[in-house]
Amino acid sequence: MSSTFAFEPRRAIRHLRAADPALGELIATVGPFRMEQQAAPSTFIALGEAIVYQQLNGKAASAIYRRVEALFGPPGPTPEQLLALSDEQLRGAGLSGAKARALRDLAERTLSGDVPTLEEAETMTDAEIVQRLSTVRGVGRWTAEMFLIFRLGRPDVLPSGDYGLRRGFSIVFGTGSVPAPRQVEERGEKWRPYRTVASWYLWRAAETTTL
Repeated sequence: MSSTFAFEPRRAIRHLRAADPALGELIATVGPFRMEQQAAPSTFIALGEAIVYQQLNGKAASAIYRRVEALFGPPGPTPEQLLALSDEQLRGAGLSGAKARALRDLAERTLSGDVPTLEEAETMTDAEIVQRLSTVRGVGRWTAEMFLIFRLGRPDVLPSGDYGLRRGFSIVFGTGSVPAPRQVEERGEKWRPYRTVASWYLWRAAETTTL
């Protein structure tokens, strides 16, 4: 188990098993918690990558992101370097017009201080981070929640709007149809303060056909 999270995974698993036996059965089936934090040198780079990857399959998004990275010299990419690029250069790397505009907005808001640095984010609450990041074009609540989980390793994030998580919920708890976010949130009250760990296991349930 990773030791880089802002929580102790073994303690989280003990809590979840005691709080919700049905979730505990899922944990026993899936096995150890293996979520990995994704290193990022800056909030700008982390969110920029997330914007590029939105609504694309992994292979296509990875190819476009490599082309975008190739536009920058060391130590980039930085907001200043991105703003210096033309729309033609960004489109030539494979970005849609909407994503190019989103990246420009991210760069401008980073330079203005609207987007917190990683150091600033460490001192902020989850709600504050979601509020600040959601002001960026193309960065909604879901993207902000993924940043909290996979970049900052926050312990108590429940992205109830995520379809894969809700599908996993329907498999584990036998709801039949994919539940509404509110249903997930209501049961998720049992999982506090380790809803991130519960979320990871529900994603695994959605990926597995043998549960």
